[in-house]
Amino acid sequence: MPAPPQGPGAAPPFAAPPTEGGRTRLWLGLGAGALAVLICCGGGGAAVVGLAVSNAQAIGEQGRAVTNDYYQALVAREWSKAYDTLCDDIRRREPRREFERRVATEPQISGYRVGEVDLTTLTVPVDVTLAGGRREAQTVTLAPDQQTGGVEVCGVS
Repeated sequence: MPAPPQGPGAAPPFAAPPTEGGRTRLWLGLGAGALAVLICCGGGGAAVVGLAVSNAQAIGEQGRAVTNDYYQALVAREWSKAYDTLCDDIRRREPRREFERRVATEPQISGYRVGEVDLTTLTVPVDVTLAGGRREAQTVTLAPDQQTGGVEVCGVS
């Protein structure tokens, strides 16, 4: 078959591929894919950060609550309730009766103020007022309870 004549009105044997907009569509597709990956990973990262913050707040609240319970029992002279807030390690070293005898002979606590939990050391500062009006600073050491997932008093200094 002879080649079509050159000039106006002549049609090539096949249509040429479009040349404009090819790169634009490629970059739009890559950008949309990158945005989808960023949203998925960013959402997961935000969830992890949210869980960490929530966990830290829960430990802080539990630490203050158990410390408050311990000192409230000491002020009320309810030695058994104070003993119940202690960690298993202290309970193994000091039976309930010995704890109650020891605490009953120590200076009576008439008031206290619980500070903020230090999450890195799991300690709580407590300003204690003794029966004679003398004040002293004490530090409560907390420990996680493996059975309940909460925290317990595991030392006072």
